[in-house]
Amino acid sequence: MRPIKSWKSPHKRPFSIIRGHRSVNGCHGKFVLASLVAGSAHGSKIAPLEDGMLFRLLSVIALVGLVASSASAQVKKSEMPGIRNYSRVDATVGCGGAVDPTAMSALRKEGYVSVINLRLANEQGADVDAGRAAAKAAGLKYIHLPFNAAAPDPKVVSDFLGAVADKSNQPVFIHCGSANRVGAVWMIKRVLQDGWAIDRAQTEAEAIGLQNPQLVAFATSYIKEHQKP
Repeated sequence: MRPIKSWKSPHKRPFSIIRGHRSVNGCHGKFVLASLVAGSAHGSKIAPLEDGMLFRLLSVIALVGLVASSASAQVKKSEMPGIRNYSRVDATVGCGGAVDPTAMSALRKEGYVSVINLRLANEQGADVDAGRAAAKAAGLKYIHLPFNAAAPDPKVVSDFLGAVADKSNQPVFIHCGSANRVGAVWMIKRVLQDGWAIDRAQTEAEAIGLQNPQLVAFATSYIKEHQKP
């Protein structure tokens, strides 16, 4: 890491900020305060202006960490038989990876009223028809929105945003094969519908299961193209 700014006060106390890689619960960011050295050994007093600058810098850094931490902490991971990488985001949304048809009744007991499946019908183990039948038998609405991670379709995202915004579909459980695609579309939803900052939405999406750099790039691009000024 290299210093991006170096400043010396009249009291000869070096103060530097080093550009680096922020990691707060897996969140990527722009900077960290890596070094702060004061010359208290020389018995000098800190000038009021320097105190104020330091306080503001530390406040910003603390706020960044708090926001990132709260976003990821909101995602509650737990084990649910028949569901890979299950998590509860809030009272109206749950997320996960591959779902065995036998788990549909458990989802209904958890209070969900609908299931959104982002898997392609030809994915190994997807068995969309069996999932739809099990969901219907359990009293769940089943919405199939095949989303190809290798070639993301903006139309599918538009349909997804409409489905999750529909109050009659809530609480909704959203799944794909691993929760990777779920994280991508949920990141978009958080920014465009809930007004979240992109960094905060990405932190939560990564806690859900987003890992694919291509999907992160797609989600970011989609957001920027559809975000209102």
